[in-house]
Amino acid sequence: MFFRNSRYASVPDAIYVDPAGREIVYKLLRPLPRPPVQQGHTVALGERLDQIAFRHYGDPEQYWRIADANVALHPEELTAEVGRVLGIALL
Repeated sequence: MFFRNSRYASVPDAIYVDPAGREIVYKLLRPLPRPPVQQGHTVALGERLDQIAFRHYGDPEQYWRIADANVALHPEELTAEVGRVLGIALL
């Protein structure tokens, strides 16, 4: 259901049985870990989180690692302010 490098890949499934008896499989809540920040990145005008992830991790789909390092539930919040310094957790 999720890519193997997704932040949700290792989150366990749970099952809810609705009043009609149907089983609904869902993911449990994933606690936001706070990985150690090892370097910073200053947001430039027009820069997107996927671009920053590609620069630091070589994979734009790893943007969620930056969101986790900055405890952001909505990744787009992180690049809204030009000049903001984002914490980058190295792998």
